[in-house]
Amino acid sequence: MTIPSSTQPTASYSLTLRLHLGTDDTLAIGRVTTAIGEAGGAVSGMDFVEVREDRCTLDVTVNAGNEEHGERVAEAVDVLDGVQVHRVSDRTFLLHLGGKLEVRSTVPLKTRDDLSMAYTPGVARVCRTLAERPQDARTLTVKGNTVAIVTDGSAVLGLGDIGATAAIPVMEGKAALFKRFAGIDAWPVCLNTTDVDEIVRTVVAMEPMYGGINLEDIAAPRCFEVEERLQEALDIPVFHDDQHGTAIVVLAALRNALRVVGKPLQEVSVAMSGAGAAGIAIAKLLLQEDVGDLIVSDIDGILTADDPRGSPALDDLAERSNRDRRHGGLREAVRGADVFIGVSAPNLLDGDDLRTMADDAIVFALANPDPEVDPWAARQIAAVVATGRSDQPNQINNVLAFPGVFRGALDAKATTITEAMKLAAAHALAAAVSDEELRPAYIVPSVFNEKVVTSVAAAVREVAEADPHALG
Repeated sequence: MTIPSSTQPTASYSLTLRLHLGTDDTLAIGRVTTAIGEAGGAVSGMDFVEVREDRCTLDVTVNAGNEEHGERVAEAVDVLDGVQVHRVSDRTFLLHLGGKLEVRSTVPLKTRDDLSMAYTPGVARVCRTLAERPQDARTLTVKGNTVAIVTDGSAVLGLGDIGATAAIPVMEGKAALFKRFAGIDAWPVCLNTTDVDEIVRTVVAMEPMYGGINLEDIAAPRCFEVEERLQEALDIPVFHDDQHGTAIVVLAALRNALRVVGKPLQEVSVAMSGAGAAGIAIAKLLLQEDVGDLIVSDIDGILTADDPRGSPALDDLAERSNRDRRHGGLREAVRGADVFIGVSAPNLLDGDDLRTMADDAIVFALANPDPEVDPWAARQIAAVVATGRSDQPNQINNVLAFPGVFRGALDAKATTITEAMKLAAAHALAAAVSDEELRPAYIVPSVFNEKVVTSVAAAVREVAEADPHALG
């Protein structure tokens, strides 16, 4: 049975079905697992909760493709004779109960001496030192290891403008990733405003607390102005992850995909779908790396210098790309291209479109949760395929970049994150996949690869410490 890509089972839609079974039906469990499989679900766990003389209670953990698919799976089990679905629990919501973050002290508070040093009166001595030498806050407070994750909730994942409160779970998750992978203490700052002036004023006002600012899920073009103004106003790094984190990982993955097919970046043609925050940042890094040609298409068609859009960012990109001044839409852009990179919308291309690309084509369809082209169909045609999905090989995931980038920037006491630091991060990330490991289904390392953060951080720090501009 072929399951549509939109309902492929994933842990994002993981359910626990609490079932009541008759104790005299020895085939009940087999009928349950069969029904789940026929409905397209994937059993990932099974636990007996209680066995009584007249009834057996069983918890079955099932992955589904979406909420509606999960309901169909539960219904398929509930209609079985002798089986009752007593309760269905959504494991993702259970995981979020009470939030995903907490604050813990890093020092003992067990004795009077502990209190005297950590708080009054001893803390006053440290305060006086910082009043005289505020730069010492990076070493005498959490500032040196703390990042603010700032959002206005206007471009959250694939959900769009859902507001600051609805964005909190995403920012909590981001903070958890900072801690898990780089040991950085990050905290969500969800602002109930989309006014650029107010966002900038708020972040500038809270700068003393933080060693870096991670801008997250702020819609374009507002995100560009927010980042630019904050970097001018602050002496700590400001990094819009939706732009630069994505661009770093895409460049690293592309370098390795080109190693697989034996094509140099300087000789390939790249067709890109999407000219928003991520698309422009990817384009800038590719152009800095001297990509052979770049053809960018958005909802209004291919960017070309002889048809200006009136947007400084888009018109600048048009001047630097599309060497042959092509016109048309995305299908015209991909014709003959060696590489397709999509950071836009689902289901824009099909297999026939990919067949118009060059031999040994590379396809990065990164729209989430549904990519620009079905990855299963793409693998029948392209040599290398990557997506943004965790249930597919070659996931382009920002967590491969931002922990190491901030770790390196904080360790260097950098005041900004330069283009050279981003390129160093991409090169280090690509190098984390050895020649022996490299293959079409493995062009980026696992997010749990312990050497990723350390190598990216070391590369970023080395470049930062050699660049007076990065250190202010």
